[in-house]
Amino acid sequence: MITRRNLAPLALSATLAPAALRAQTWTPSGPIRIIVPFPAGGTTDILARLYAQRLTETLGVSVVVENRGGAGGSIGADVVAKANPDGQTLLFHNLTFSTTTAALEFVGRAPHSIERDFAPITLGANVPMMLLVHRDVPANNLAELAAWARAQPSAPFYGSTGPGSTINLVAEVLKRDGNFPMDHIPFRGAAPLVQDMLAGRIQFGGDQLSSSLGHIRGGALRPIATLASSRATALPDVATVREQGFANAELLGWNGFFAPARTPEPILVRLQAEIAAAARAPAVATRIRELGAEPGGNSSAEFTQQVHGQVAQVRPLVQSLQMRVE
Repeated sequence: MITRRNLAPLALSATLAPAALRAQTWTPSGPIRIIVPFPAGGTTDILARLYAQRLTETLGVSVVVENRGGAGGSIGADVVAKANPDGQTLLFHNLTFSTTTAALEFVGRAPHSIERDFAPITLGANVPMMLLVHRDVPANNLAELAAWARAQPSAPFYGSTGPGSTINLVAEVLKRDGNFPMDHIPFRGAAPLVQDMLAGRIQFGGDQLSSSLGHIRGGALRPIATLASSRATALPDVATVREQGFANAELLGWNGFFAPARTPEPILVRLQAEIAAAARAPAVATRIRELGAEPGGNSSAEFTQQVHGQVAQVRPLVQSLQMRVE
């Protein structure tokens, strides 16, 4: 017999059913753009194109990568923040999103807020961030780098993907905590940074392991630390920054998908499911692991917690360093 008491769950089921149905039936109405806020050739670009190829097959529409480099990733991110929240324009960013946003907030020039203007969808991959030196720099660890830098007649150069970027923040932490000099040279992305490091025009920098592993194995660049909390599987002999006495520089490397805020929940649910399925696809997962990374595909809630937690971690560092993005 149906009573007032057992009508409640029936009503709830009726309310949830349309949302679940919409989540299953939403399809993009045209091509999907994945905005990568860096030049082509870096890890973020490589991973985005890997996912775009798979999503083109599973979604039945063209999924294209568009590179919008500059300002430590802020230019491309702002394109997505202001895009129509219809699931057709997505952002594929990395941990620099956290540091650049915090640095721009510090000087009152942030064009967007990670928490307010973006809907995190899911993790694309966890990618270790490595600190690297040119092969001619006689340093195998951070202590040797500091001693070498202090002994130079003028400050050596380090490169980053822009003011407020992860390597800009980390290098300033290392300089402060290790008491050694380095001058900053900003680049529009990791690919041109690595090219100048290979040429010896800068002596120190950082890159995600995925795109630098070949240069490391070839001997052109030498890894001296990883920013992660544990050593990279591909480079087990390279100590973490924490192990070397620089715990303030520890940051988890990641690449992930975002939509504009206000994107309807059914669209986010479908996108998360499709991207997570792509991350589990053998060809995609194998390629990601070949790049020294781990496939993603976590829930939107888990990815949101990861990203927002990192923003909360780096804000005090930016403030303590008085970082100013000119």
